[in-house]
Amino acid sequence: MKLAFYSVLVLGVGLAGAAVYMANGYIGQYQAKLEEERAQRGPEIPLTQVIVAQNPLKYGQRITTEDVILVPWPEASLPEGTFSTFEDFFSEGAEILRTATRAIEAMEPVLAVKVTEPGEFASVSSRLDKGMRAFAINVDVTTGVSGFLRPGDTVDVYWTGAVPGGQRGGVTRLIQSSMKLIAVDQMADLDASKPTIARTVTVQATSEQVARLAQAQNSGKLSLALVGDNSELADAGFEIDQNALLGIVAQAPVEEEVVEVTPEKEICTIRTRRGSDIVETVIPCRNN
Repeated sequence: MKLAFYSVLVLGVGLAGAAVYMANGYIGQYQAKLEEERAQRGPEIPLTQVIVAQNPLKYGQRITTEDVILVPWPEASLPEGTFSTFEDFFSEGAEILRTATRAIEAMEPVLAVKVTEPGEFASVSSRLDKGMRAFAINVDVTTGVSGFLRPGDTVDVYWTGAVPGGQRGGVTRLIQSSMKLIAVDQMADLDASKPTIARTVTVQATSEQVARLAQAQNSGKLSLALVGDNSELADAGFEIDQNALLGIVAQAPVEEEVVEVTPEKEICTIRTRRGSDIVETVIPCRNN
């Protein structure tokens, strides 16, 4: 009996030792794999809370608490103008809502440039930079780039008209370069894609530019040229007249040669008959 007892005891201790050895090996392998995975992943990325759109938001849509949520976002790639708390986004209370001024996709961070202030609606005034003004320019299918203009585009403004004392046909001059469009007709949606033949476009301008555009629109015809995304700033003041358009070189005026003429001295004479001869005698002239 004692022999059997000791045999079972030795066998149990052996099995327990084998189990511990196998467990240590398994745990060691697991820890090695875990360290290897951590090394491959690199250091942990710091995260912060950001408000994103829970559903797609359209231009002009009022944003409620059901439309946004808080999600973790990497601090290193945080866009400018994000909201980190509901208190920041609904700063005037959950009943006073912001409005989307741009289309926002689901799970996209809600940026300050894409929404209005609390209680405001999407309008042209909310699109203006600080200190800027909105000025409407009359256009048609030719002067408005055939309906390809969209809010957010950049245009050059050309003036065509007669110049006092200038040549017939007038001139065309670039009066404003790289002006930002904030509305086409009554449409201010930056994400609009449907072509439209506009009758007016609204540009963002300073007070001085507004005065220049108003004077130009009342004294001639304004035309717009769409500026490419990577185009350089054009030099305002560039102009072309009819001679330059047709390649006519103006001739310099010919100077007339002045010839001084010295008047001949007047000679006065009288004739007298002496017999059959006529004698001519020089006498002083009365005008000398």
